[in-house]
Amino acid sequence: MRVLIDIGHPAHVHFFRRPIEQLRENGHGILITSRRKEIATDLLDAYGIEHHTLSGEASRGGMLGELVVRDYRLSGVVRKWRPDVMAAIGGIFIAHAGTIARVPSLVFYDTENAKLQNLLTYPLATRVIVPRCYTAWTPKGRTLRYPGYHELSYLRPPHFSARREVALANGVAPNRPTYLVRLVAWKANHDIGERGLSHEAVRGIVQRLGSHGEVLISAESALPDDLESFRYKSDPAMIHHVMAYCAGFFGESATMASECAVLGVPAVYAANTGRGYTDEQDARYGLVHNARSLDEDTLRIALDWLLSFPDGHGQLLRQKLLSDTCDVAAFAVSVIESRGQMESPLAVSA
Repeated sequence: MRVLIDIGHPAHVHFFRRPIEQLRENGHGILITSRRKEIATDLLDAYGIEHHTLSGEASRGGMLGELVVRDYRLSGVVRKWRPDVMAAIGGIFIAHAGTIARVPSLVFYDTENAKLQNLLTYPLATRVIVPRCYTAWTPKGRTLRYPGYHELSYLRPPHFSARREVALANGVAPNRPTYLVRLVAWKANHDIGERGLSHEAVRGIVQRLGSHGEVLISAESALPDDLESFRYKSDPAMIHHVMAYCAGFFGESATMASECAVLGVPAVYAANTGRGYTDEQDARYGLVHNARSLDEDTLRIALDWLLSFPDGHGQLLRQKLLSDTCDVAAFAVSVIESRGQMESPLAVSA
């Protein structure tokens, strides 16, 4: 079988890395198309995954211009290579190209507030595959739900085993707690209308966390001069080893909050809009604290929660999370190999 996988973001590289390996081991032909978004192509190169870059982030003409250009280029690749099935996270481009070329498109997604993208994608997708906790509309009769999160595709044992020596070599303090702070650039389509933490708020967060340990800031954009010394400057591909040995996480990235949660690290997700998966990781497992407002009192309460989290408790909660969820990488392989028609006790059709 010929499988085309479209990569548009660094997190997509992590999600599909293990399924790509397994699909190849199962004898399938794989073609990867990519997008220059943050370090997505760098990660593909670092993992030795051959890919064909079709566009860059918000090419000339902005998001609409990139949509037109990438749809055109991807449709050309599909006509030439003739895949049997296509898969992607978000999936707007494969849904369009698949409709034109009559190739099944499998859209994995977990972001409810990407309303415009979902409106342009879900009606055309062959299958929409979402976590059980996903709360937004999906097409009736064409949706698969599964117990898990995207991050379990690459951080669930045995797919990942954190190494302390790697964490220490990439910034984790050997003798004090280390806290990771994440600031995003707010340029994604689901960030429209969002605003992030002010520099003053970040200073307060760093000061409070810094009184209990070391602080690393992973930031997509420029930082004020007084915060630049905290920037994470080590290998981006090693960030999950760093996360696993941090005492806690505080940030604007739902993905990184979820990554910490599935590693057993307590995480504060600070944003005005939430996610079904961070809500579940909060309510069901107690590994995430969702700060739905960025005012001073809300941030103080979130910091209190993080700094009072009992040592070792995260790993106990993680075991419950792992026992309740599936091997998402194996699940993704099954969905792709069945071209979205699988019937499995892991999945619930909707």
